[in-house]
Amino acid sequence: MPHRVSDILFRGGRAFLAPGVFAEAVLVRDGRVAAVGAESDVVRRATPRHETVDLGGGLLIPGVVDAHVHPVLAGLERARCDLSEVYGLPEYLRRIAAYAAAHPGRSWIDGGGWDMAAFPGGLPHRSQLDFLDRPAYLIQRDHHAAWVNTRALEAAGLTRDTPDPADGRIERDPDGTPSGVLHEGAMDLVGLLTPRPTARDLTGALLEAQNHLFSLGITGWQDAIVGSYAGSDDQLPVYLAAAASGALKARVVGALWWDRTRGAEQIPELVERRRSAEGSDRFRATSVKIMQDGIPENFTAAVIEPYCRCGGTGLSYVDPVLLREYVAELDRHGFQVHFHAIGERAVREALDSLTGTDPANRHHIAHLQIVEPSDVPRFAALGVTANLQPLWATHHAQMDELTIPFLGEERSGWQYPFADLLRAGTRFCAGSDWPVSSADPIQGMHVAVNRTEPGGSVHAGYPTAQTPFLPGQRLDLGTALTAYTAGSAWINHDGEAGTLAPGNRADLAVLDRDPFTEPAADIWRTEVTMTFVSGEQVYAR
Repeated sequence: MPHRVSDILFRGGRAFLAPGVFAEAVLVRDGRVAAVGAESDVVRRATPRHETVDLGGGLLIPGVVDAHVHPVLAGLERARCDLSEVYGLPEYLRRIAAYAAAHPGRSWIDGGGWDMAAFPGGLPHRSQLDFLDRPAYLIQRDHHAAWVNTRALEAAGLTRDTPDPADGRIERDPDGTPSGVLHEGAMDLVGLLTPRPTARDLTGALLEAQNHLFSLGITGWQDAIVGSYAGSDDQLPVYLAAAASGALKARVVGALWWDRTRGAEQIPELVERRRSAEGSDRFRATSVKIMQDGIPENFTAAVIEPYCRCGGTGLSYVDPVLLREYVAELDRHGFQVHFHAIGERAVREALDSLTGTDPANRHHIAHLQIVEPSDVPRFAALGVTANLQPLWATHHAQMDELTIPFLGEERSGWQYPFADLLRAGTRFCAGSDWPVSSADPIQGMHVAVNRTEPGGSVHAGYPTAQTPFLPGQRLDLGTALTAYTAGSAWINHDGEAGTLAPGNRADLAVLDRDPFTEPAADIWRTEVTMTFVSGEQVYAR
């Protein structure tokens, strides 16, 4: 007979059920939540051979579902020249030099994680990397620019006569020579020349990322770009292989990349890509990612009024008129549309394109950095979910030294309007955008509640890091946690996750403390001690 999985009884703390609703104990049986409630009642339902997990005064929560993340890219970056854990040009150069010395056989120095705020005007220069004996391609933290050296520019044949691509910009010296920063679509001019990762590299990156996400209590996610972008290769084959082999234990939705150089003729191909994942209970390709604009720090976010320092209004990567046609057709094919929209014009263009679509497809707009106030009520009216990346809503160097001066006072006050969206009845999901920023959902919840930098972050020492950023837009912890759990499971069309309800899969995480009983300023100190997927323990601290 097959071995019967014993019951697992979680007791000795609290379990989060919904905002303001907690239970004393939870019983798991055969990978499902079997009972939730008072400890005495739940204990009576356990078999004599049950296992007990003592919460030790901590909190049991549903497994987090990250609604916007790039695990394969993150795994690859962790295996290359990773600058994400250091800050400032001297530290970057030390890390780059050490990586180059440790990898003399690599033909390129590639990786990423540098912060625009570490450089005057947000721009490094090719000459700073010209000490290297080979070409370098280092992606900016936000993945909207790359820093390259002269050797890389020469390898790509980029000169003062090279025109900017339609969806990007080559930063230039006063004489027109490329300076070493490539924005948006211009990244591909060099990025596609870097060595291609092997299938083994991609699988290793995915599994390394999965382990890291498990350590943070994340049991599922939506990969926000499944396709070729910024020099990366298509991740669809690695997801399909990992799901078929059983190596992929999380449940994942892939957002298939919309090629912004093409039009509706790519939709049949997207349908075929979706079909290739049918039948898997671990990976589905049911969403389409449309990146409608860039970021304000390099003036590519699509805004309505001109930027204060450059006079431009950013880029709409897909013509707004055509966007409505494309989204309508994707909606008719039953796809969910997952938008990247940072500037207020891009947010409005996304909302306009979603007007008249089927709310059952659960379309969502990620980032929402700047939302013109009159557009806030449209989310609920159209049934569009706000996909929050709360970790960015603070006074950090990039915000204070680049973003706010470029946007101006009034527009800066429209940033990350979480509370306004909530009051308007908007449905939330939440994610990290890792490796753009930390994958840790606890840190994101801390910012959603406090609007200050988490105390343990790289930038916590910045002078205004603990000054709340637009504090009127704070969320309560229950709302923030629900966005990361029930909200993101809902956006993934996963009706068996996101809440600790009887019958749901036992995708769970144990926290080392109960942040609801401690000061809000200390939320960031909370850590995950255990993670379970379908009742199987996949992480223990």
